[in-house]
Amino acid sequence: MPTPATGPSNLWAIAQQRLDEAAERLRLDDGMRRVLRVPKRELTVSFPVTLDDGSVRVFTGYRVHHNVNRGPVTGGIRYVPDLTLDEIRALAMANTWKAALVQIPFGGAMGGVRVDPKRMSVTEREGMTRRYATEIGPIMGPDRDIPSPDVNTGSQTMAWMMDTYSMHRGHTIAGSVIGKPIAIGGSRGRREATSHGAMRAIGIVARSAGIELDGARVVIQGFGRVGTILARRLASAGAAIVAIADDETGVTHPNGLDVPAAVRWMREHDRIAGLPEGDPIAKAELLAMPCDVLVHAGLQAQLDGGNADRVQARLVAEVAGGAVTPEADVALRERGIQVIPDILSSAGGLVVGYFEWVQDMQAFFWNEAQVATELEGVMDRAVAAVCETSERERVTLRQAAEMVAVARVAEATSLRGLYP
Repeated sequence: MPTPATGPSNLWAIAQQRLDEAAERLRLDDGMRRVLRVPKRELTVSFPVTLDDGSVRVFTGYRVHHNVNRGPVTGGIRYVPDLTLDEIRALAMANTWKAALVQIPFGGAMGGVRVDPKRMSVTEREGMTRRYATEIGPIMGPDRDIPSPDVNTGSQTMAWMMDTYSMHRGHTIAGSVIGKPIAIGGSRGRREATSHGAMRAIGIVARSAGIELDGARVVIQGFGRVGTILARRLASAGAAIVAIADDETGVTHPNGLDVPAAVRWMREHDRIAGLPEGDPIAKAELLAMPCDVLVHAGLQAQLDGGNADRVQARLVAEVAGGAVTPEADVALRERGIQVIPDILSSAGGLVVGYFEWVQDMQAFFWNEAQVATELEGVMDRAVAAVCETSERERVTLRQAAEMVAVARVAEATSLRGLYP
């Protein structure tokens, strides 16, 4: 089957292709494939917002529910200027597989608004968020759809959404969103969740590949919240972070960078360029550096058919969604380089989001140690299932992860049957 060209407009085609490949390996019947290939429901909204200067602007937003057979859906809200419905569909499907892979009783959703939030004031972002929450309110709810933060959204965005949803219903409903501030029902350990889960997956897969993190040479592309926390954890485990890149450029040091200093520099300058302790390096060259582990925690499609043949890492961790294109997957597989897929390595955020929802519904909250222990157990079981399937079926970790996840969703769909 030909591989679709990679890009935001083709993410949906790639997602469906990967589903088809997993379904073929699982020998799913055509009816089940047709059910899993399409979203359960899609909502497109256009809504006006009054800006600070008194003018009115109309925004377009989306919310897609991919599959509800394992429980209510969850997924991020992103604010980006080039957002497309196909991108949202693909990410909603990925969240379905991610939830099934870590055995969380959720289906997958995704949503967002086509906007550049950096051009808006805080007041304008709040007004837009509240109106968007109102527009998707009919399909939201703790037993239907629980939104979470994503690109250019965060705990404050979720607080506005929860408050808006609650105001329309006349009482506080903390479980209507996840990723909130702790003061209004958020979970401890949420900020570190994705990095914590990724660290757990990297550690297990690295050991199985004969790589000890103590002394390993690690390159990290993407140095936002996930990348900075993951860098700290890897350095604490004894790894040398020999190169770091943000979305534009990078820095390197043969003996390992001072991670706390790099984090402070990034926080103060919003870019890694100019870090005194490092030498500048182009992002393209950074991806080709010899290392034990290459971590992608930044933008989509960073490893593609044009640069995958230059990778000299022993293990690639795809912590950012869609960082490795299908073409790159093939090239890396042919060279014997393992890839920890995004639906596994980035699942920690979804897991702790589920923990937050559980705590909200019970009005009983856990301490950080409890959250960490539970997260590690979930991730360990998920990684073990993927590695066992990979070995048994003689497939890559990505193919194994997709097989495990799709099989679980197909089983739930089959058990529930078709209505009427």
